[in-house]
Amino acid sequence: MEWNEMADDERIERTAAALRKRGIETSIAGTGDEAREKVLGMIPEGAEVMNLTSITLEQTGIAKEIMESGRYKSLRKMIMSVSDDSERHALRKSSTNPEYGIGSANAVTEDGQVVFASASGSQIPVYSYGATNVIWVVGTQKIVKDLDEAMKRINEYVLPLESERVKKAYGLPGSSVNKVLIIEKEKPGRLRMVLVKEKLGF
Repeated sequence: MEWNEMADDERIERTAAALRKRGIETSIAGTGDEAREKVLGMIPEGAEVMNLTSITLEQTGIAKEIMESGRYKSLRKMIMSVSDDSERHALRKSSTNPEYGIGSANAVTEDGQVVFASASGSQIPVYSYGATNVIWVVGTQKIVKDLDEAMKRINEYVLPLESERVKKAYGLPGSSVNKVLIIEKEKPGRLRMVLVKEKLGF
């Protein structure tokens, strides 16, 4: 199975329609640059934003814009700027219920289920309940047939790449799939996704 193969237009449209039926407002972008403009257009200036760790957000320039433009209250930037352990812990707790939580997903099924795997679980409370608004940016190579394929993609493709990333970034021995979140549906208005016709992230 080729887990990094781009979906064709028909499959993308079918997946987008399924996501919308599950209460996830979904738009389609042709490029990462277009996706960045769409996402930034969804966030009011001055809003409190927590951008979760995401190669996709880095590749599209969304993470840099959130943290460095001065247009938003970046919770991640605030956490990184604090050296006191107790103060940093308090900021991390507050980051689980931001006004806007932004990230990506590991897989999206054709039936509209969104799947996330994590070693620490740090993004799970933000996506599942904590954030008032959630925006995901997802390259369409992450579209899979069903949940079985989603887990195969995560274990066979995403995990080895993420392990290499954490080795280089943090000097850790690797990563692991410790916690999994599956979003089945949501009351309309809270969750949004931008599907991008470009290979982004893992």
